[in-house]
Amino acid sequence: MHYWIRAASSDFAGTLPHARSGHTAVNIGQSKVVIFGGLVDKRFLNDITVYDAENKLWFQPECTGSGSDEQVGPSPRAFHVAVAIDCHMFVFGGRSGAKRLGDFWVLDTDIWQWSELSGFGDLPPARDFAAAAPIGNQKIVMCGGWDGKKWLSDVYILDTISLEWTEMSISGTVPPARCGHTATMVEKRLLVYGGRGSSGIVGDFWALKGIIEEENETPGWTQLKLPGQAPSSRCGHTVTSRGHYLLLFGGHGTGGWLSRYDIYYNDCIILDRVSVQWKRLPTRNESPPARAYHSLTLIGSRYLLFGGFDGKSTFGDFWWLVPEEDPISKRSTPSLPKQLHEDREVAASDSTLQSVLEENQHQESAISALQKRFKSFPSFSRSEHQILDEANDKELHELALNFMEGRLSSHDEVSLILAVQMLRDYWSNVEANFIELRQLGPLLRDYQRLIKHHHLDRIISEYNSASPGFVSFGCSAAYRFYHINDASQLRMEDIPKLLGEYKELLGD
Repeated sequence: MHYWIRAASSDFAGTLPHARSGHTAVNIGQSKVVIFGGLVDKRFLNDITVYDAENKLWFQPECTGSGSDEQVGPSPRAFHVAVAIDCHMFVFGGRSGAKRLGDFWVLDTDIWQWSELSGFGDLPPARDFAAAAPIGNQKIVMCGGWDGKKWLSDVYILDTISLEWTEMSISGTVPPARCGHTATMVEKRLLVYGGRGSSGIVGDFWALKGIIEEENETPGWTQLKLPGQAPSSRCGHTVTSRGHYLLLFGGHGTGGWLSRYDIYYNDCIILDRVSVQWKRLPTRNESPPARAYHSLTLIGSRYLLFGGFDGKSTFGDFWWLVPEEDPISKRSTPSLPKQLHEDREVAASDSTLQSVLEENQHQESAISALQKRFKSFPSFSRSEHQILDEANDKELHELALNFMEGRLSSHDEVSLILAVQMLRDYWSNVEANFIELRQLGPLLRDYQRLIKHHHLDRIISEYNSASPGFVSFGCSAAYRFYHINDASQLRMEDIPKLLGEYKELLGD
């Protein structure tokens, strides 16, 4: 049994790090945690804050050293990779503003000196949201990420002594390209879980062999399908190794059109390497608010959670996850406001979702009801159905900006025109089961605007020339959803039909 305990002011002294997400936190030795970079309020950071566990002290060291631009240390960034080997923290890539980075740095934590490194060999291209792990005490393996145009599936090995990069040549089955995943070395294997790729957020689990040169193994990927309570598909989670357990915490995913647009998690799942199965970690006390792009580091027998993002807010809170024999496990944790908990249970109480579910209980479809309603109308005109103009469709604009932000893995401001176009491109290719609930209203209105602007003259002509009693919302069976006023009138089986007609309209 483990206990979640919100950190108290008495747990720490010194200057704590500011709220952030997309930062890195690495263990140096047995008693230090070094936090670097991150993002808050669209501001990228490059500060260093250190936790000295022996003295329960946070401090900000005065770092020296400079790179090609003469500034001390790396430029501000988030969603980079950082790996500790001995007293050194190696940093690669990340994102700053709209730019993906490909620079390479090392921080000597004995003297707090930064050095920009010039690598050799197969230099990896710039990227963010990659994953990396140490191989012993000399090498680093890095895989995947997002280069601004495509998801990556490459694997690079860095020798930290010679500074030579080598891209691995891997035959056979390769995992789908992804970013926002985790990569963890367990003995001779690199274990990769989750992430986001061309098919959305995934929950597959892979093992890579052949990365330890001395073993003389042919490099190859194997997909692992383990028994037990496996985690749901997610990205932006953490995996922390302790003994024969791997602890997975948090992250975010999507749940299809009947769920929230983004679902953030605060569950604890362990991979038991002895029984080789997934298990839920039993915990007591109220859990931290759900989040992604946080850090979870191991200090002795305690896990320290810091920062992260829940789709609305960036966190600056600290939490301990401790075994029941830990003295602080008996400390009481005040209840948090209910609204801070953004996990899967909240989705079920969504009022719009409830209205859709209630509508689905009716045996008569929305289309049949509409047909009956409009049989008494002698004519069909533009004025009978008011369509919200695109310029005034604030829900479409907000959805498009949030969607583009997610696809580009960034919190940056973007062009509204480009964002709407990217959303339409997504709708033109996505399968119906990937349409989220909050997309239905904007999708329905965009479908209706396409009919109004490009096809309505033809529809009116065919309607008015038809025989009495003709009840079709469009030509023959097409455009049947033109007269629906609200997405809550749609039934579940209507979604593929609506999306299919929308794609046809875009293609005309």
